[in-house]
Amino acid sequence: MIKLRHIYKSYELGEVEVPVLKDINLHIKPHEFVSILGPSGSGKSTLMNIIGCLDVPDSGDYILDGEYVDSCTEDELSDIRGGKIGFIFQQFNLLPDLTAYENVEMPLLYHRIAASERRERVLKTLEQVGLSERMNHKPSQLSGGQQQRVAIARVLAAQPSIILADEPTGNLDSVSGKEVMDIIRELWKNGNTIVLITHDNNVAKQAQRSVYVHDGILSEKECAI
Repeated sequence: MIKLRHIYKSYELGEVEVPVLKDINLHIKPHEFVSILGPSGSGKSTLMNIIGCLDVPDSGDYILDGEYVDSCTEDELSDIRGGKIGFIFQQFNLLPDLTAYENVEMPLLYHRIAASERRERVLKTLEQVGLSERMNHKPSQLSGGQQQRVAIARVLAAQPSIILADEPTGNLDSVSGKEVMDIIRELWKNGNTIVLITHDNNVAKQAQRSVYVHDGILSEKECAI
């Protein structure tokens, strides 16, 4: 499903080139649940951006579902993101003036999904995350955990095969964080491929497998963070 071969990525800071990812090799199989664990500044978010086709490597091969994507145009990357990948972020990224229903529906409007199918998908996914009774509430009327569940429903409505979760419990209390992780684990059991970015060992341990990023180097062995 996801294959990274000898991936390098650097950024320019003034006149200095700062290496962020160094010879990354990673294989994630279909329907696998993998956590990428590392401290702040380790390169794990840059790695997620490459996996999610939000950024491209300086060199190396990225093969997604059998397709080389590291040389794709921005339009081609956008099509891949829209068709295969869903994102769950630490910040919920909900539109404050829209209800939970409308926030979940919004991406489907961009994809020109028919009204009847949009309604079916939105109602189904809000029920899936336990928010059917809160569908007409705006984000300010929802708790942090409920807002994250709306964000998850928005992802599910688009029906991606891969879900990338970047610190999905980072802004939540322990109870809400557990609820969100229970939903993510259920999505994995239902057939999604899950890639979870975190600095929290307890969250990472809920995945099938963990890999570790430290100073831009990826390892299958746990390192001190």
